[in-house]
Amino acid sequence: MPRSNLWLPCLGVRAYSVTMAKGKKQKPSRQPLRQILRWVRRGLLVVIVLVVGMVALWSILNPPTTIYMTQERWRLGAVDHEWVALDDIAPIMAPSLVAAEDANFCLHWGFDVAAIRSAIEAGANRGASTITQQVVKNVYLWHGRNWTRKAIEAGLTPLVEAFWSKKRIVEVYLNVAEFDEGVFGIEAASSHYFNVPARELSALQAARLAAILPAPKVRSASRPSDFVRNRTRQIMDGAATILKDGRASCLSD
Repeated sequence: MPRSNLWLPCLGVRAYSVTMAKGKKQKPSRQPLRQILRWVRRGLLVVIVLVVGMVALWSILNPPTTIYMTQERWRLGAVDHEWVALDDIAPIMAPSLVAAEDANFCLHWGFDVAAIRSAIEAGANRGASTITQQVVKNVYLWHGRNWTRKAIEAGLTPLVEAFWSKKRIVEVYLNVAEFDEGVFGIEAASSHYFNVPARELSALQAARLAAILPAPKVRSASRPSDFVRNRTRQIMDGAATILKDGRASCLSD
């Protein structure tokens, strides 16, 4: 057999292999999908780290402003706000706030299940937001009824409860809450309504300030309506009750 013919079987096998390879359907590569999933996981991890970091940070440092406070500063040109430590606020102010807004504050972990159930049974005509939920809204989120905001609020509330003490939650609330148009925080509110610093508030004045929440733009602590007067009496009685039965214990720990 001529030497050149020795290559024919090899060439035949090679040609057959090439033909089979061309005829065989190539599977699509999953590499791009894996890369996308990898970046999604990394992105979620970054978001989680940032959120946890922000919650942990404000457990120690005082937030300089909030989204709503910034919006009001832009709208009004300036706002009245001065941060004051909880130890420099009249001791009766914290139980007055709890009695007004969240009587079981010291007992729950961010959500008052009994209050939520009662609100549902009442047709959701009244709110069931705890002080912790309101702090989350005021510090991290925006105002207004929005399901997206409520969902984020629900996710952040247990996180704040985990990182912050109950006293810290009340301290931040009292320093970022709006008490009149452009008046934020208990120190500015005490001066604005009664011309005294927050540490000198009387029980009546503390209850009046708690009574105008959460609608300070339509209620006044210095010119109280009948509704505010009645609510003030209820808050004073409520503060005395929770101080006596132990539901304000977390405020003195």
